[in-house]
Amino acid sequence: MSLLEVAGLRVMYGAIEAVRDASFTVEEGEVVTLIGANGAGKTSTLMALSGVVRPRAGTLRFDGIDLARAPAHRVVAAGLVQVPEGREVFARMTVRENLMLGAAARRDARAVDQEIRAQLDRFPALARRRDQPAGLLSGGEQQMLAIARALLARPRLLMLDEPSLGLAPQLVDEVFDIIAGLKRDGHTILLIEQNALRALEGADRGYVMETGRTTLSGSASALLHDPDVRRAYLGV
Repeated sequence: MSLLEVAGLRVMYGAIEAVRDASFTVEEGEVVTLIGANGAGKTSTLMALSGVVRPRAGTLRFDGIDLARAPAHRVVAAGLVQVPEGREVFARMTVRENLMLGAAARRDARAVDQEIRAQLDRFPALARRRDQPAGLLSGGEQQMLAIARALLARPRLLMLDEPSLGLAPQLVDEVFDIIAGLKRDGHTILLIEQNALRALEGADRGYVMETGRTTLSGSASALLHDPDVRRAYLGV
């Protein structure tokens, strides 16, 4: 049984069908990426997985538990944690206060404090600015903060939505180095990323989404060398 199983997912906003038939799996310990053009339904898929929007139809099972109609707080408690597109840090709160929010549902205060220190060790740029408002951070630093905050929730599956969006090339390299480090540490990751080449280079498996459907799947290596994928998404 896969850690995450999605089958026939359908998501609608009023009369607009954003996702019409998305099906994929994520195994524990692997990095899986969803690639596709803007408007393909990738973010809407994550929003449904997170409990932010309710699927119109389909199956969503996480570790055997049906979460298709679960509220967002129950999804997080089960271990699915999303880092949203645009990072969504709380600009007026300090770096440390943002990190504490990631552990808001936890009751093990001593362990939380230790893990905050561990995240600041992981991201020295955040450690240097721990008492500064998050709104003063650079885009790359805010992305580090968003990832660190999510890790404080102890995710069993970390969902990253466009982590390199709007970042300078050097910062994009840093973000993918972070993802590679998380993979080495054994984290399970579902990645949405407009930079399909970098996403596939860092993933174990991938799925292509087109107009709300998953239309192609395979190992990341196979998709990297698929002529149609290279032509449509890799600029080759």
